[in-house]
Amino acid sequence: MIPPLLAVLLLLMPVTALAQPHDPAGVLRSMEDAFASVAERVMPAVVNISTTPKKTPARGTGSEQEPQERFRDFFGPEFYEKYFKRPPREEARASGSGVIVDPDGYILTNNHVVENAQEITVRLSDARKFAARLVGRDPKTDLAVLKVEAPGGGLPVAALGDSDRLRVGQWAIAIGNPFGLDRTVTVGIISATARTRVGVATYESFIQTDASINPGNSGGPLLNIDGKVIGINTAIVATGQGIGFSIPVNMAKEVMRQLIAKGRVVRGWLGIVIQDVTDELAASFGVNEREGVLVTDVMKGGPAESAGLRPGDVITELGATRIAEVPDLQKRVAAVAPGESIALTVVRDRKPLAVTVKAGEMPGEEAVVAADGTDESWGLTAESVGSEMADRLELPIPRGVIITDVVPDSPAGRAGLRPGDVVLDVNREPVTDVASFRRMLAAVKPGESVRLYVHRTSAGGAKEYLVLEKPLP
Repeated sequence: MIPPLLAVLLLLMPVTALAQPHDPAGVLRSMEDAFASVAERVMPAVVNISTTPKKTPARGTGSEQEPQERFRDFFGPEFYEKYFKRPPREEARASGSGVIVDPDGYILTNNHVVENAQEITVRLSDARKFAARLVGRDPKTDLAVLKVEAPGGGLPVAALGDSDRLRVGQWAIAIGNPFGLDRTVTVGIISATARTRVGVATYESFIQTDASINPGNSGGPLLNIDGKVIGINTAIVATGQGIGFSIPVNMAKEVMRQLIAKGRVVRGWLGIVIQDVTDELAASFGVNEREGVLVTDVMKGGPAESAGLRPGDVITELGATRIAEVPDLQKRVAAVAPGESIALTVVRDRKPLAVTVKAGEMPGEEAVVAADGTDESWGLTAESVGSEMADRLELPIPRGVIITDVVPDSPAGRAGLRPGDVVLDVNREPVTDVASFRRMLAAVKPGESVRLYVHRTSAGGAKEYLVLEKPLP
């Protein structure tokens, strides 16, 4: 009886090959040799990245000690010592993967592997260790570039492929350090390309693969059968099996180029808040389902406002390219150099209209946070809610501030704030505008928290309380 895997392989072989005498074991051996060859060639370029996080000052232990004393009194000292007493804290370390892609020592990895790192250590397969320097990171794609200095050179390097030429069904090979298990190789196929809405980054066009990816694989390479890097492994679906995602290497190449040259990534920017056109909205705006994206707000002083774009406009084309959903527009605008003109087709009052916008430069995280004068440490940007916006958002009263951007892994992000949320009250004190909101946040001391009363536009206007904590310096 022919094994199932071999039967599939034989079905995929050309007719001319089937007509010739063949060695079934030889077919499998050829595949085995191909995978082993890729692993042997690329594995030396895959590194283990360990980080020491930035230290946060410890808080007072007086309030923490009281419950421990009660546990000891209630259960007795022996039971407490065995089951409740915590061991002394050790310096926390996090780990991930990376891949050397340049003989000068440049390493590609994920932003989330190194974003909070005080120290970064890279270990090669030959046991050499190097202190790595962070060249730059880009949270919007979850990519980062490190650099190591190796005396005498001799660093192994992985070749970069072309992710634009990938086809669903091609072999995919992942190498990384899942759960601290160094240089683990897994094999699968390309399950899909251009996956969006995964929820990992702002700009998503992921390669989906069923090659096993687990915690610790983050930042490691996804390879083709030729041993070339086609993606940087970054995420999994925790509730599923065989569903992993990699950042396409062509996207990584451009981000890496800019990070090395400038230390940051420059992107085009329109200064608008957008959403998809749902089935329910399409008819009311005079467009078809999945045709265009709806402008829900225009930022004051931004490129879109100068060009005359308005809330309620539906952007259906950029240049000669049709726009179907939010990721389409985000990706294409980001690729435009600041200062260049963008030709848009919008539907306004059910009629098509040509609009030309001169792209601005997308503010970096720091610039976004400080754009309205709010405290940078909170990680958010907000605008005042006027009567016109209040009507559009169906707010009961025309006051408050609308959150326009949230920095990942910031106090605002950890509190659960999202763009589009309207903050109505802070500790039961009404928020009238950005100035009052700024004043309220400025009064919060490091280590203290405030309670926000939020109108969630993304949840149909549902009201929710969130706790925002100011970090210690």
